[in-house]
Amino acid sequence: MFVRVALALERSYLALVAGCCGLALAWPGLFTWIAPWIAPALGVIMFGMGLSLTFADFSALAPKWRLVAAGTLLQFTVMPGLAFVLSRTLALPPEAALGVILVGACPGGTASNVITYLAGGNLALSVTLTLTTTIAAPVLTPALTALLGGSIVHVDGLAMIGSVFWIVVFPVVDGLILRRLLRRRLEPVLAVFPAVSMLVIALVIACVVGLNRDTVLAFPGLVIAAVVLHNLGGFALGYLGASLFSADRADRVAIAVEVGMQNSGLAVALAKLHFTPAAALPGALFSLVQNLTGVLWARFLARRRARQGSS
Repeated sequence: MFVRVALALERSYLALVAGCCGLALAWPGLFTWIAPWIAPALGVIMFGMGLSLTFADFSALAPKWRLVAAGTLLQFTVMPGLAFVLSRTLALPPEAALGVILVGACPGGTASNVITYLAGGNLALSVTLTLTTTIAAPVLTPALTALLGGSIVHVDGLAMIGSVFWIVVFPVVDGLILRRLLRRRLEPVLAVFPAVSMLVIALVIACVVGLNRDTVLAFPGLVIAAVVLHNLGGFALGYLGASLFSADRADRVAIAVEVGMQNSGLAVALAKLHFTPAAALPGALFSLVQNLTGVLWARFLARRRARQGSS
């Protein structure tokens, strides 16, 4: 029964996200209470990711160290460069332009791991890239923001690395260990966990929409255009860039998702701390946009892979 419900939820996922977002715009209080629990919720999802992985998946990355380096390089070149070009091309107001550049200078976020999983990408590579870009961010995020945006921000590196450890590394390692110990006994759990992840993601997206309801309803056209193009451009250029380093589809998907999806929560926090609410607007919008486009793309890739597998 649980498996049937899980499969039904997976099939209707986009409708679930759209419905939750609509409710969040009408009654934000239905979802904004989730805000303090977003980090633990992501941790639960990453625990599920760990259950789906093995230690061999990570050891298989050792010969691919150049691919990890390439993914990190793409993260900190494609997104900052694209942000700069878009802000100039669209002639964004200075504060909005700074916000877009700040988003581009941030590392990958934990949501990229979930989308990579749903899209059938190399999850071990995605988790590794999230960790490496976060470790590099305390140096590169301020430097790129200063270079491209003309402003210097302070990034609490230890706090960022600590957050990634507790939200990503710790639950993934726990999941890996538990799977190694229990193995086949976990198969019923693995069958329903994708649906659990989808439900949690939908609630988190709705929470973000509810928290930024006034911003979304104000519909700042140019900023929305910049955010959408930034996100889609990151997916496309990340995939093309990854194609230069790997012929494996799962690797290319993982890098494309990691490049296109940013730690927008960090961008919002830094903008509010160092700049103005207007500079935080692109980060808030990016959080919504990247999850919606990521889910759409993941679903497209999953269906395509299923068709290819059955042919």
